[in-house]
Amino acid sequence: MNYELNSIDIVIILAYGLVLLGMGIYFFRRSKTSEHFMVAGRGIPAWAAGIAVMSTYTSSISYIAVPGKAFDDNWHPLIFALTALPVAWFVTKFVIPHYRKNKIISVYSYLENRLGSWGRIYAAFSFLLFMIGRIAVILYLSSLLLSSFVDADIGTLIIIVGIITIIYTLMGGMEAVIWTDVLQSVIMIGGILFVGYLLATAVFATPENLIQSALDNNKFSLGEIDFSFRDRTIWVMIIYGITENVRNLIADQNYTQKYSSVGTEKEAKKSVWVAMLIYLPLTAIFLFIGTALFSFYGGDAHILNESITKGDEVFPYFIATELPVGIKGLLIAAIMAASMSTVDSALNSSATVFYIDFYKKFIAAVDHGNSLSILRWSTVIWGILGIGFALLMINAKSALDIWWQISGIFGGGILGLFLLAIYNVRITKTQGILTVAFSILIIVWGSFMRELPNHLSWLQCNLDPIIIGACSTAGLIALALVFMLTNKDKLQGIKRTD
Repeated sequence: MNYELNSIDIVIILAYGLVLLGMGIYFFRRSKTSEHFMVAGRGIPAWAAGIAVMSTYTSSISYIAVPGKAFDDNWHPLIFALTALPVAWFVTKFVIPHYRKNKIISVYSYLENRLGSWGRIYAAFSFLLFMIGRIAVILYLSSLLLSSFVDADIGTLIIIVGIITIIYTLMGGMEAVIWTDVLQSVIMIGGILFVGYLLATAVFATPENLIQSALDNNKFSLGEIDFSFRDRTIWVMIIYGITENVRNLIADQNYTQKYSSVGTEKEAKKSVWVAMLIYLPLTAIFLFIGTALFSFYGGDAHILNESITKGDEVFPYFIATELPVGIKGLLIAAIMAASMSTVDSALNSSATVFYIDFYKKFIAAVDHGNSLSILRWSTVIWGILGIGFALLMINAKSALDIWWQISGIFGGGILGLFLLAIYNVRITKTQGILTVAFSILIIVWGSFMRELPNHLSWLQCNLDPIIIGACSTAGLIALALVFMLTNKDKLQGIKRTD
């Protein structure tokens, strides 16, 4: 369905794009060294780094998908946000001190210090592949949304949004990424609060008491309490939330690079807590909007168009049909802000990982001038690859589902490797490769071994797909511990022989 934008809304969206380019030009003058490009000279305030970490958690997908999930189902995504709190305590207590002590910029170099170069190369290469897909997915889906409001081909929108993001990221580096993330987060949060207020007024302050329909349909539920891993129960969401939040804050360069851009360990810890304390209520507001939309369109006064068939389409429809001129443009700018803040982080972190973990390690030791050139060209190359794969997704109906399965394989074992490194579990190179291969096999089984013929039903995976990553991590750690105990027994046997 296509909705028309008023000229004022279009001007607001264009002005927003020009502001981002202007910020890129401003920070270009300050980005004179490779360290400044990668971690902003470690001079970012903790509150700004925290907002940037929070913005990495959100994207245009969250802006649409979380309200859509609440509209279709219930509030079980809130469990993911709640599990971030104990994970934040764990990371600030045990992980950040390790990273600050080693003055880490690329988080994957930590694996080499603890496990060997094989762990670093595997994790860094997997991350780079994952980032190409992440950039492509965000560009494609945000441009798909924007194409509903703007009379332009989706391919053209992908290219325009991609180029704007590439330009301000390559010019200003991490400093531009963080401060544009702050701007984008302010726009995003302001837009969400405004919509939340409008909907709260509509569903609570009317004689019809529209919110009652949501209560009657159990829309505020966090999920079933049944101890089952086949369905989306509370237990499944707890496992998923803990695993993904640990992976985000320990093993994802997008996150670690931002809290590494502050001056001290204390500020790094503070930035993580700033991110969590914003992300939790923000998730609740996203979910409330979805539930309120269910009530809003459940009455007689407001009827959804027949073309709306799923929850993800409801919020864009509300924006298009219920918001006044000007506010509509700001909301669309907010959605694009959420998208761009995710893409700019992916571009900068990809360039950083390529430079530190591959170019600097295997190709050449370069001076500051050349290093900045390499970092900026890497930003362009990863941006072009992301745009290219986003364009390929236009005609591939199942491209998104296929990509997440492949990205799961690329990411297999990375979290497990970091946990082994943090707790100093010593295994040989061959044993390490076997543990990673085992975790990848688990992901392949959980992703592809579904709905098999009867004679192969014994091979079928019936677990909820979102906890396959947790299963692969558990499998890697279990096998590594077996190898570690075996190694100890061999050493003790040698000592007894001597």
